[in-house]
Amino acid sequence: MYYVYVLQNEAGRHYIGSCGDIEKRLKRHNQNSVRATKARGPFRVVYREGFSSRTEARRRENEIKSYKGNDRFKRLLTL
Repeated sequence: MYYVYVLQNEAGRHYIGSCGDIEKRLKRHNQNSVRATKARGPFRVVYREGFSSRTEARRRENEIKSYKGNDRFKRLLTL
């Protein structure tokens, strides 16, 4: 199982990603082991979706990233 996830830090900033194990990936983000989020945490998971393949997850990740900054992204997080 693969997942798309949205993280949020204390400042309200978001990070969108995909992985096979959300808990393990969140731990890496919060340990500053991920270059894109280094020194910006701590993070918490505010949204997740499961997929049967990595390709589907990456496709959905890119779709959600295209929403960022508009109302579709805000609506997604309020589901």
